[in-house]
Amino acid sequence: MFRRIYLDNSATTRIAPEVVEAMMPYLTNKFGNASSIHFFGQEARAAVDKARHQVAALINARPNEIVFTSGGTEANNLAIRGLLEERGSTRVSSPHVSKGSATQQIPHPHIITSSIEHSAVTNVCEDLEKQGYAVTYLPVYENGLVRISDIEGAITDETVLISIMTANNEIGTIQPVAEIGRIVKNRRAAGQKLWFHTDAVQAAGKIPVNVEEIGCDLLSISAHKIYAPKGIGALYVRRGVRLHPQNLGGHQERERRGGTESVPHIVAFGKACELASCNLAENAEQLRNLRDKFEHGVGERIPDIVLNGDRDNRLPNISNISFRFIEGEGLLINLDMQGVAVSTGSACSSGSLEPSPVIRALGRNDELARGAIRFSFGAENIMEDVESVLGILPIAVENLRRLSPTRSKTAP
Repeated sequence: MFRRIYLDNSATTRIAPEVVEAMMPYLTNKFGNASSIHFFGQEARAAVDKARHQVAALINARPNEIVFTSGGTEANNLAIRGLLEERGSTRVSSPHVSKGSATQQIPHPHIITSSIEHSAVTNVCEDLEKQGYAVTYLPVYENGLVRISDIEGAITDETVLISIMTANNEIGTIQPVAEIGRIVKNRRAAGQKLWFHTDAVQAAGKIPVNVEEIGCDLLSISAHKIYAPKGIGALYVRRGVRLHPQNLGGHQERERRGGTESVPHIVAFGKACELASCNLAENAEQLRNLRDKFEHGVGERIPDIVLNGDRDNRLPNISNISFRFIEGEGLLINLDMQGVAVSTGSACSSGSLEPSPVIRALGRNDELARGAIRFSFGAENIMEDVESVLGILPIAVENLRRLSPTRSKTAP
């Protein structure tokens, strides 16, 4: 039986043993409700408070700026919808109001985002457009980066929110978020009510993420990308930023997110953040070595490939490669049959027949977009995994190309 090799760590990660150990007591004997005032409840409350400090430390935030959510998707929804609804700007669904005999025009609030955001941001923005909000989707260029000049040019007097991810989940490109934060800070100093949200789900725990250096008002993170369970995440909310809650219920999370806290998951998330904080540079170097060795081997052994994204300014664990003349899904299935797990893009877009919007946004044609594969390395991967995949991948690619009716020696 062959050893299965998991290279889809950007989709999710195996829970670390230390994380399992930390959460187990809260699945068994320490079962109290963190909102109860008796001993069992206070025991749970202390565990939640400790985890809040651990999560905050990972991103250099204050503990009371951390709101626990069910994951990155809810964090993004709470950030974007919560901010806009708190401003009272849902009135744009009726853009004209009467005042006496006159009709007053209410400007449509404006949102700026990028063309390669995760669907948890893009789908929210598209839904808000249907409600009357104006949304600008900034282009990215061949390296997958937004340009600061494009952001500055897109801001209008009606712009209330900029939402740009810290690092892309498919190609790993790291965006100039600190520069965006400075733009927002300067605009606010000039009197404009403008906020900045960044989706740091893929970045947190892989590279340094510091909310003070970024200058963001809102930042989303998720536990299952950093060796903790699925179903828990957090939103950083800068002190003074008000959000309209999306989960109405009890008074949990300072009334920003109702619902009984999942203490075991919160404890696990906290422990995972603590581990990531302690070993950030060492882990990043290990992942970078694996990725670079892999890409060098692929470049030597397989012709007609294109590396997607910026070669330098990217996460250390992601390698996205387009293989000409084949369908990425066919290669994924072929590799899976040989024990290698990879992906053709975001796991949240699995099942879509359309070429990856992220790869197309780089200016790639449909053939290259359909032939893109994401290899994402994790803590359990070793150099022997890279060597094994480099033995399997070239044969799989060549076999599929022999069957491809589109194979041609003519460069596109």
